[in-house]
Amino acid sequence: MREIVIISGKGGTGKTSLTAAFAALAKNSVLCDADVDAADLHLLMQPEIRQQTDFMGGGVAVINPDLCAGCGTCMEMCRFGAINDRFVVDVIRCEGCGVCVDFCPEKAIDFPTKRCGEWYISDTRFGPMVHARLGIAEENSGKLVSLIRKEVRRLAEERGADLVITDGPPGIGCPVIASIGGATALVIVVEPTVSGIHDMERVVELAAHFRVPGMVCVNKWDLNPEMTEAIEQLAIKHHVAVLGRVSFDPAFTRSMVEGKTLFEYGEPTATQQQVRDIWAKIISSPSMNPLGIMDFKSTIQ
Repeated sequence: MREIVIISGKGGTGKTSLTAAFAALAKNSVLCDADVDAADLHLLMQPEIRQQTDFMGGGVAVINPDLCAGCGTCMEMCRFGAINDRFVVDVIRCEGCGVCVDFCPEKAIDFPTKRCGEWYISDTRFGPMVHARLGIAEENSGKLVSLIRKEVRRLAEERGADLVITDGPPGIGCPVIASIGGATALVIVVEPTVSGIHDMERVVELAAHFRVPGMVCVNKWDLNPEMTEAIEQLAIKHHVAVLGRVSFDPAFTRSMVEGKTLFEYGEPTATQQQVRDIWAKIISSPSMNPLGIMDFKSTIQ
């Protein structure tokens, strides 16, 4: 089994649209939406949910007034000002760190686990999909990402799938770290802008830290050819493979509005061929097949 994680240094680079396009090209794959804070792959996949499970993670401190001695230790230890002088916890301010629980001499503070969201196993027209929704303003997105990645691998093994395609979160924070650990390869989608090249460099450094092979794809390259050249040169400098370029094409937006992938919308275009060529490079790359013994070209339709 191999796992490709599609990530970007920022949101809005076209990461999810390309993930959906890759799903349309792949065979015998399982999909995963690891962008739990702002999940949107389901808008294109239109999944039919067949299993829904609550996600329990983190908690908010609760002080038992019958046990509390009013010593004030919890107020002194709390760095978020979440405990008032009546020893009542403000659930908005509480960050769920649990310091008050550990240091309370009377053991008067409980820390019950709460429901933070839910995760799903669904069927789509391109195969099974594991995805999730984190509650509004809830924490523990990294924990939820780890959970659904574990479930997607279990599902892939159960279905005999040899490929997992994961739509990862943007940036370099906790959910990104949780989404790339143990991945076979990363596809880094970059826009040809000043912020795009800066964000790409941070993601490349993160991938190198966790020793996950990275590959760069420049989306909307024709909006700034000079910056595209700079991005590709930077990728080469960091020993990151350059997959190719995808032109700016309104068909991406139009297909998204209709809940379709690029390959399900309109007539064949040059942009479609660009994406096909990039997909072929991904699955035939050394990182996807380091021993040269598996034919991943068979995953192209």
